[in-house]
Amino acid sequence: MSDHVVPRKIYYAVFATLLVLTAVTVWVAFADLGMFNTVAAITIACAKATLVVAYFMHVRYGTHLVRVVLGAAVLWLLILLVLTLGDYASRGWLPFPGK
Repeated sequence: MSDHVVPRKIYYAVFATLLVLTAVTVWVAFADLGMFNTVAAITIACAKATLVVAYFMHVRYGTHLVRVVLGAAVLWLLILLVLTLGDYASRGWLPFPGK
């Protein structure tokens, strides 16, 4: 089985994009965006993670099985996050004995 060869130009472009996104992350950290600071930081982090997974982990050029496994992993992560946030959000619903 032959592997897909990615030109160095693409690696350099992705690396430069990651550096720019890191600089934007630092700028957002010091900027006062109100309640959108967290949203902007998480959006930038997701963009950087997507670039790393797609190019440096070769998922973009991988087989369909690799994409299915990645999708299952992301789905499982979302399930765990929803369950955790559901537990955290419902903590005050039941009264504690003695209070």
